[in-house]
Amino acid sequence: MTVLYEKTVLYEVNTAVWLGESSGRYGRRVTLGDVPGEAWDEIALPGIDTVWLMGVWERSPAGLRIALRDEALRTSLRAALPDVTDADITGSPYCVRDYVVDASFGGPEGLAEARRQLAARGLRLILDFVPNHVAPDHPWVTGHPDRLLQGTADDLSRTPGDFIEAGGRILARGRDPFFPPWPDVVQLNAFGDALRAATVDALVCSYL
Repeated sequence: MTVLYEKTVLYEVNTAVWLGESSGRYGRRVTLGDVPGEAWDEIALPGIDTVWLMGVWERSPAGLRIALRDEALRTSLRAALPDVTDADITGSPYCVRDYVVDASFGGPEGLAEARRQLAARGLRLILDFVPNHVAPDHPWVTGHPDRLLQGTADDLSRTPGDFIEAGGRILARGRDPFFPPWPDVVQLNAFGDALRAATVDALVCSYL
């Protein structure tokens, strides 16, 4: 039996940066819904068959406030960009407030148009989905806290880097096994059946 593997060549686009640069280039606010054709053509390079629009989802105001207060983060940003200002900090694209395309990027209609433009150039679209954490102001925090890993006041007092108070509850911060917790996200309870079903629903609805 012969098995053929299809090779995919992926082009990653930091959506916020690309749209910001495009806005400066064209002298107007550019969203996914009205990117000039020539800008799409520049992405449709020979050999590229899939474009990853990274970070299209609604960003978290709570996550942004955390980022603006994080002196270690601000120090690292100033080391890379000495003239960085608060206006340049948009928060993490992986601190997802909701799986709806951010309004500043053109909303769902803008993404639909981007998908059409890519398809017209023979390109497929891929989007990111974070399965293990959400923003501390995600609707699940107050509406479905059973979908998150919860702690106690003692946990927060003993290891404040591992827990955060959000929505009137003590929640575990998001992390993976090999790094310290991230300060701007809360951990989902992947072992809960309710969370798994809700994740499937969110995934299907977001990508339609």
